Amino acid sequence: MRFGHVLVVGAGQMGSGIAQVMAVSGRRVSLHDEVPEATERALETMGRSLEKIAEKGGGDVAGVLERVEIVPDLVPADLMVEAVVENADVKKELFLQADKILPAEAILASNTSSIPIASLAAATNRPTQVIGMHFFNPVPVLKLVEVISSVRTSEETRAAIVALAEDLGKIPAEARDSPGFVSNRILMPFLNEAAYALMEEIAEPEAIDTIAKLGFAHPMGPLALADLIGLDTCVAIMEVLHEGLGDTKYAPCPLLRQHVAAGRLGRKSGRGFYEYT
Repeated sequence: MRFGHVLVVGAGQMGSGIAQVMAVSGRRVSLHDEVPEATERALETMGRSLEKIAEKGGGDVAGVLERVEIVPDLVPADLMVEAVVENADVKKELFLQADKILPAEAILASNTSSIPIASLAAATNRPTQVIGMHFFNPVPVLKLVEVISSVRTSEETRAAIVALAEDLGKIPAEARDSPGFVSNRILMPFLNEAAYALMEEIAEPEAIDTIAKLGFAHPMGPLALADLIGLDTCVAIMEVLHEGLGDTKYAPCPLLRQHVAAGRLGRKSGRGFYEYT
């Protein structure tokens, strides 16, 4: 299955990146978001990203953007990739609606970074065609796609999404359906512990991130990475881990909760652990 037409739902930083790589691969993309301004920002973000790629000698900016259509509602497509807020109820409602609108043979994929795929599949009448396709930010740059099959996902669906990831120039890595999968089960406690180190005044943010970058050879420190992901998203993922795995080590750091309550969400709000212009 080539997936000639892809519906991307959610036009935030992840959704816009997913739409871009799908369009770059030659596919027709329908991009939907409940907030019209989000799709406008997504097109601007894609344009800037594609221009940077074109400056390095590759990519047809206008041609790629022509393959992306903004749609006011869900539309029939070969594949849906969901990239909305990390909230199980919101995602389940979306999968319920998509199940009614997309063709019977279409696959429904979620970019969720923590919510069990089986719970999303249960909202549909096609659980064998529901799968996790977890991209990493920034999507046009990072190669990894975490592919998550639930106990109901068919081999045909799994193989089709693995092949699609490879066709997009990505490297698929498969994981079982468990809260946080592999990536965030490892990453989120690391970011959470960095927040505790800051809250307990063990070091300043710059020192914490420098130690991680130079000591662990990480390209970005944990606090800067949390700001990039979004502190609200980090808290949401930690809550899924805490509830799903029942271990207090996954409970979000109080400082993370305080920042989110204050609207300090990271890069997207202009301030998180750091300030951004």
